Amino acid sequence: MKRFLWFFMLFFISLGGCGFYPHPEKPSPDVGPLPGKWVPGARPYEVNGIRYFPLPDAVGFVEYGKASWYGKQFHGLPTASGRVYDMHAMSAAHKTLPLDTMVRVINLSNRKSIFVPINDRGPFVSGRVIDLSYAAAKELDMIGPGVVEVKVEALAREVSRQDSEGRSIPGLEWQDFRKGEFTVQIGAFKDKTNALKLADRFREVFDFINIAAYRDETGMLFYRVHVSKSESLDEAGSIGKRLGEMGFPNAFVVRL
Repeated sequence: MKRFLWFFMLFFISLGGCGFYPHPEKPSPDVGPLPGKWVPGARPYEVNGIRYFPLPDAVGFVEYGKASWYGKQFHGLPTASGRVYDMHAMSAAHKTLPLDTMVRVINLSNRKSIFVPINDRGPFVSGRVIDLSYAAAKELDMIGPGVVEVKVEALAREVSRQDSEGRSIPGLEWQDFRKGEFTVQIGAFKDKTNALKLADRFREVFDFINIAAYRDETGMLFYRVHVSKSESLDEAGSIGKRLGEMGFPNAFVVRL
């Protein structure tokens, strides 16, 4: 059941090598329906020759990987959301999560966790899944190490914002993202043939293989490859982590 709550950001600060199996002769993954509504901030973009495909929503999203942080060199500059980056405020950058998604980030080395909004794009470094502001990194005790292993889990999305007494207060729509059926996305392609080829490689590994067609606001069609089906978020997260170790570092969990 959805519920709407107002939270001050001050509150969040206080919270503390595998080979592939043989290919079948005729791959036949299911092709999912086209989403009917485009979400702002979901336009594909390219950085350093690599094309990124932002997700239409963050429901059931879980990801493991390396977190880094950014500070003075970006302080005062605009972020992808249009807001000015403040290194002393709680915020984060992610390559594909919808902007204004609230996530929990857990430092797997010390189990410290924070709640932080996604308002920027990045980090554009191989193997890194999230870039934290200086303030957020400090809460996780990662200023010294610079890069740590983390778990990123989507919790809510910002649906409104209100300025009060010099503070910008987000209105958050919270959902129980742990319930339902989950799968793992391992790739997204403009060419359906490439999506079929990738799906084919996992035909003997997972019972569930799906190619979900997605059209952005420009009308361009993309194909997202999903493998596995789980009834719990923890199980899906374990599969996503294993796929990352198999050579798919950008694999992440989504809810079906």
